[in-house]
Amino acid sequence: MSKKRVRWRKLDSSAKLFPFVSNKKLSSVYRVSAVLKEKIKPDILQQALRDVLSKHSAFKVTMRRGFFWYYFEENIRNPKVHLENTYPCRYIEKRANRGYPFRVSYYGKKINLEVFHSLTDANTAIKFLQEITYEYIDLVKNKNIEKIVYENVISNNAEDSYLKNYDKEKKKKTHAHKAFNIKGKKLPFGAMGVIHEFIDLNDLKETSKAVGATITEYMSAVLAYSIYLEKYKKQKGKKPIIIHIPVDLKKYYESNTILNFFLFVTIEIKIEKNREYQFEDFLRIVLSEFDKKLTHAELEKAMTTAVKTGTNIITRVAPMPLKKFISHISYFSSRKNITTTISNLGNIKVKDEYKKEIETFLFLLPADFIGNTKCSIVSYGEKLIFTFTSLLADNDIERRFCEILKEKNIKVKTESNGVYEFIS
Repeated sequence: MSKKRVRWRKLDSSAKLFPFVSNKKLSSVYRVSAVLKEKIKPDILQQALRDVLSKHSAFKVTMRRGFFWYYFEENIRNPKVHLENTYPCRYIEKRANRGYPFRVSYYGKKINLEVFHSLTDANTAIKFLQEITYEYIDLVKNKNIEKIVYENVISNNAEDSYLKNYDKEKKKKTHAHKAFNIKGKKLPFGAMGVIHEFIDLNDLKETSKAVGATITEYMSAVLAYSIYLEKYKKQKGKKPIIIHIPVDLKKYYESNTILNFFLFVTIEIKIEKNREYQFEDFLRIVLSEFDKKLTHAELEKAMTTAVKTGTNIITRVAPMPLKKFISHISYFSSRKNITTTISNLGNIKVKDEYKKEIETFLFLLPADFIGNTKCSIVSYGEKLIFTFTSLLADNDIERRFCEILKEKNIKVKTESNGVYEFIS
């Protein structure tokens, strides 16, 4: 009797790096959450996860270590949902998580999906979470129905869209400048501060439109100015404030892959010595940077860099220990070129029949010992939720950010995970 063949696949071009550099101090795990209007029933959530996962083999995987690269292999076990009992975005221990590179937890009315970045990007993860949420709501409403016919939100296409779309003739991106790093006293190891700023979306749209900015551009300027006032001036910074912003490449290239397909644009704000800056100065610089950096030519350069780094002959044939050594040096060196990150998932739209059951969505990036503070954005209904995750013991940047918005007559309501006593 022949042994059943186990399905496997390669990691995509941007996913290859994460297994080499990730650990308990640098998890590479982000979180998306759906907040419902009623308390979560864990047994039904477990069934919803099992039902949705059965339709998406690309997520039913475990990571294996090969001689040259890590790869994904079919996982025949079922993942378990659990009660959230610790800080978000923690490193995913393979054995404790039945081998899965994602985990689903719940707390009160909230469903959390935490994903190791090698599996997929947040644009796909939020769709996977939506499917789980839809299925959960259907099961709660239809307890006596054995099977629910359900239309999938996402595809099962697992192509490496980087390899498909990059131009071999393009030159690699040039080396970036060293960035100003946010410093300060840190929280105890393992703790992470989370502050959600619920912003009136109509107010924000009107304000940003009036100055010719997109929401991402306006938020980038507010964040950069907050860093300048609360950290840069106090720490007598000399290097530029550099913000990394992930860009969903599916908006620029034809692709419906469920794997990672994103790149970073780099917004660089150089501070002239002995000059006092106002918010309008930062906004002008940010708008100019977006015009220069968010172009097809710049994206192609970045994609070429991502693909060629993982496909050159030296990288391909190097054994795993050497790859790990090279990856650490390269990754930690490049992280010195970043002050902070803002990732905007955009406006989340749900089917009409589920709107009355869902309160909001949340999105969190993992702060780590290199990037002490990170930011993420998601919009739902009439609110934009700007989230800070931080390892710093103070919340000076977050407070200033909120104050600037209020000065611009933008309504803001603030919530935290209790690490800080933050009152808006």
